[in-house]
Amino acid sequence: MPAGGRTTASLPADESTGGQTVRGSVLGQWNSVVTSYYVLIGASSLLLVIGLVMVLSSSSVESLEKSGNAYAVFFDQAKYALLGLPVAIVLARMPVRFFRAIAWPALGAALAFQSLIFLGLGCGKGGNTNWVCLPGGVSAQPSETIKLALALWLAAVLARKQQYLQEWKHVFIPAVPVAGVAIGAVLLGHDLGTALVLFILVAGALFVAGVPLRMFAVAGVFAGAAVAALVLLSDNRMGRISNWLGGDECSASADCYQTLHGSWGLASGGIGGLGLGQSREKWSYLPAAHNDFIFAILGEELGLVGTLVVLGLFGLLAFAMVRVIMRHPDPFVKIATGGILAWVVGQAFINIAVVIGLAPVIGVPLPLVSAGGSALIMTMAALGVVVAFARDEPGAADALAARAGVVRRSLAVVGLGRASSGRSSRGARDDAPRSSRGGGRA
Repeated sequence: MPAGGRTTASLPADESTGGQTVRGSVLGQWNSVVTSYYVLIGASSLLLVIGLVMVLSSSSVESLEKSGNAYAVFFDQAKYALLGLPVAIVLARMPVRFFRAIAWPALGAALAFQSLIFLGLGCGKGGNTNWVCLPGGVSAQPSETIKLALALWLAAVLARKQQYLQEWKHVFIPAVPVAGVAIGAVLLGHDLGTALVLFILVAGALFVAGVPLRMFAVAGVFAGAAVAALVLLSDNRMGRISNWLGGDECSASADCYQTLHGSWGLASGGIGGLGLGQSREKWSYLPAAHNDFIFAILGEELGLVGTLVVLGLFGLLAFAMVRVIMRHPDPFVKIATGGILAWVVGQAFINIAVVIGLAPVIGVPLPLVSAGGSALIMTMAALGVVVAFARDEPGAADALAARAGVVRRSLAVVGLGRASSGRSSRGARDDAPRSSRGGGRA
């Protein structure tokens, strides 16, 4: 807060930081109060567009073979994106108190939804029955709803107990048992990949909440032991790990076959790629080319450049969410954003690690890019929540409200608007007192 109690709010044409005013910059001021907001929207939108393009490219051959329509999978993915878009927009406009109020009901509803897989409605493949299949061919993955609900619930609980989190009992009750129930419900559906993502989400929320690192060390030992036990008790998981560690020969039925062809796809892409639509691996050589291994097709068609662009966009998402955590004064916002950050970025790097051979095949999609309706809609919803938090950063709401309307700016560009009114309105804004709704909060 500047000396003398004054606060400053950034305006589109005149943003100030530290008493220095920047005018006329093409890119604006990178460290403005609305940077998080625009970076989140921009990076998410670009990843969504890249995902739709790559789903179309990677699924066209098998879609044509199975249904006679090369666009079948793409149309489904586009439909899910259109369903997720209004959800994200509505959530992005909600106040923080709304998310705090729905935290408990949301987790309860998500767990009830997950319980349907144990009531005769569970379905899936490859030993994973973590989907709910309803009459009429409608299916959904309830574990995706648990991710967002658990992030909000942990934020609501840990924010209220922040001053007590140096004590084991306050960290443990009720956060750890409830999170354990949520993760256990997913594990009962034999979905270890999603359970690992939930582990990371919980760890991210606890870390941002300020839980001492010594507690993480102890919890890490128990979590590692639990994962090891789950792997040792499953022949399927043990086979994947043994093939990952030392499989020399791969057949179409071996667990290393998918990773091998994924690495071949990445290698054949080189620096610039073979060209969009020119993948060879998508011709039924690489299983799940449009799902878990879409990053391999992306690398094959768009090369190292394309993969670095995607990594950079996930890096921008991480940057924006870390910025929200650092700038927002509300502990609830900080913790919820930390959980969502760990979920989205952590899941992305798990997926990429699997594709490039740094981890055994786990079965988690690349957020916003891989085909899959439940995952896409819930990821878009989660990012909509973080956008709402970014809008609530100190000074952001005032800066966004001060923007000229889209229609008015468009008319001015084509010469239909009154230039004098634009100049006078800008002058009025420059002369008007500037205040920040949240700029004075500690």
